[in-house]
Amino acid sequence: MRLQNKIAVITGAGSGFGEGMAHRFAREGAKVGVADKNPKTATAVANAIRAEGGSAISLTADVTRRRDVNAMVAQIEAEFGPIDIMVNNAGMPQTNGPAVDVDEETFDRIFAVNVKAIYLTSQAVAPAMLERGSGVILNTSSTAALRPRPGLAWYNASKGAVNLLTKSLAIEFAPRNIRVNALCPVAGETGMLAEFMGGEITDEVRQKFINTIPLGRFSTPDDIAEAAVYLCSDAASMVTGVCLEIDGGRCI
Repeated sequence: MRLQNKIAVITGAGSGFGEGMAHRFAREGAKVGVADKNPKTATAVANAIRAEGGSAISLTADVTRRRDVNAMVAQIEAEFGPIDIMVNNAGMPQTNGPAVDVDEETFDRIFAVNVKAIYLTSQAVAPAMLERGSGVILNTSSTAALRPRPGLAWYNASKGAVNLLTKSLAIEFAPRNIRVNALCPVAGETGMLAEFMGGEITDEVRQKFINTIPLGRFSTPDDIAEAAVYLCSDAASMVTGVCLEIDGGRCI
């Protein structure tokens, strides 16, 4: 098992990519903190992992609030021990539409969830990692950071910040053997897909987008989870500051 006895926290793990990562990490031997703002979905995922024989607890947290983040970290440390892997997966989409029509509250929420959360979790977990001289931080970014799509200006910008944060933290933490990487998925079969597409997803709209992906399909939670396991495992011990495209060739 590639993550045997590692202790991992995954935010936004109640559904979508985060849920896929939580299940895969547990199958790879990790003890998983399933963190989500929605306690029902977090509990359901943690229960499902335990039913499969894995080790998991549910954590309820709004990752834009320092108090919630600190409580989340304290809870998993009390249950399992020091955190080895912090996965910042919680994300806030932008409904596809003109940049000038996005209200200030929505803009603030996009940057709070997609960017500020990384600031808060890094300040919560990195000091102990730096003291031990080991640890991994993995951020979920997007191909939107690399190949921006019209109608998603503020979301694109938030994910661009994630990529630069990833590289900045990677170079700062490298002397203490803390690795920081990011995943850049293309649009996936998750609950956020309709918002990215601007509303109802018709067969025509779906096919039009798929035609922009050379491998001819959307990403799946399994695709993202497999890449996440690699980047968080010892097999990637020489990999840091990487923003890995999991996009079927869309960014070529």
